[in-house]
Amino acid sequence: MKPRLLMRLAGCAMAMLAVALLAAPAFAQAPAAPTPNKGDTAFMFVSTVIVLMMTVPGLALFYGGLVRSKNMLSVLMQVFATVCLVAIIWVVYGYSLAFTGGGSLNAYVGGLDKAFLKGVSAETVAATFSNGVVIPEYLYVAFQMTFACITPALIVGAFAERIKFSALLLFMALWVTFIYFPMAHMVWYWAGPDAIGDAAKKVAEAAADAKPAAEAALAAVQADAGMIFSWGALDFAGGTVVHINAGIAGLVGALIIGKRVGYGREQMAPHSLTMTMIGASLLWVGWFGFNCGSNLEANGTAALVMINTFVATAAAALSWMLSEWSTKGKPSLLGLVSGAIAGLVAITPACGFSGPMGSIVLGLISGVVCFIFCTGIKNALGYDDSLDVFGVHCIGGIVGAIATGFLVAPYLGGTGIADYASKPGELAAGEYIMATQVIAQLKGVATTLIWSGVGSAVLYKIVDIIIGLRPDEQREREGLDVTEHGERAYN
Repeated sequence: MKPRLLMRLAGCAMAMLAVALLAAPAFAQAPAAPTPNKGDTAFMFVSTVIVLMMTVPGLALFYGGLVRSKNMLSVLMQVFATVCLVAIIWVVYGYSLAFTGGGSLNAYVGGLDKAFLKGVSAETVAATFSNGVVIPEYLYVAFQMTFACITPALIVGAFAERIKFSALLLFMALWVTFIYFPMAHMVWYWAGPDAIGDAAKKVAEAAADAKPAAEAALAAVQADAGMIFSWGALDFAGGTVVHINAGIAGLVGALIIGKRVGYGREQMAPHSLTMTMIGASLLWVGWFGFNCGSNLEANGTAALVMINTFVATAAAALSWMLSEWSTKGKPSLLGLVSGAIAGLVAITPACGFSGPMGSIVLGLISGVVCFIFCTGIKNALGYDDSLDVFGVHCIGGIVGAIATGFLVAPYLGGTGIADYASKPGELAAGEYIMATQVIAQLKGVATTLIWSGVGSAVLYKIVDIIIGLRPDEQREREGLDVTEHGERAYN
């Protein structure tokens, strides 16, 4: 009996082993879905919070110090209220319009699939720029929300001291809906590295007869992107979406609303450059979250972004200061901090693509160019851009966006352009042709200027008809702190 029993046990063991061996490949073919890395998640938490800090209190104090004391509180109120208003709009429908596919309008704007954050949970994730690397989607929503909040707040500086608070709120709600969300979609929306990489793998693995279908699927995934992104235009952290977009909207607003009462005849010096310096410093610190966080991962590229944000800002501050010193005889604190902001603006689109030496050159150029626009050209044309939103943000953004096409060149110390289809599963540099890239950058700049410039003009006119943009002369002379809000910044 013992031999038979042993034979039966051996047979059962062999059968179980065979089942295990047959089942093993099935389990191996189902790789686990990527999960967020705690380091990346913590990095993005910090980045998100300091971007909020650069808006309130950073931007609010920077702008507030530049106006007259009778309008200080109104500027603080306008910036803070804009942030609150846009934050609610963002989670209701803004995120969905900016970062989902939009069917037939996908090149221009997303859809409403994630309106009210439908389908977003603590378990859902958002792609980064590396294959298989993700972050929690709620965190991505919050990070992008800070960009949506600060962009319209930048516009406030162009028509500071002369707009009704009710008109401002209505304009901001319309502007983010019809200008910002489509721009964010056109520049930043794409299928993501994993979708492209997976489709490219299928092409590589497809048999000859299935190759055309696989290639068509890859082309469809690559085409799932906003219009400006599909052109190949590069904007790492918002040169077009944030700065050119807000800067041209500010200029249009300043022209439509008109000059401040007494502009050119009365003294309109900043009431507190101390506040302005504090605000500028908070902006510089917060900008590391703005730029480094746009990498979405805590890695070497984020470190490159950090050093670029340091040196470009310093170079631009020095170049503006020296330009002012040589033309006006004295260097000013206002010039120094204005130059720093110009450098921050200019490096924003290029910060993840340029090398450190290229960033210094960009900073030096942007400081001089923005100084010329904020002094000579502004005085020659006579427009009243109260706090130089156009001269710093729009012009600095244009300089940076175009320069990105040059500075990304590997032989100039740049990173090159990622090609997720050539080597699926790894981040590889693709072909770079300078003329092609610069043309793509120019197309992105021109589209932003037209979309925001024309669209903003229409929205200003609509608000003017419904509410009226400007308080009467007496209320403006008294100051918006009292006439619009019934309180003063200083008592």
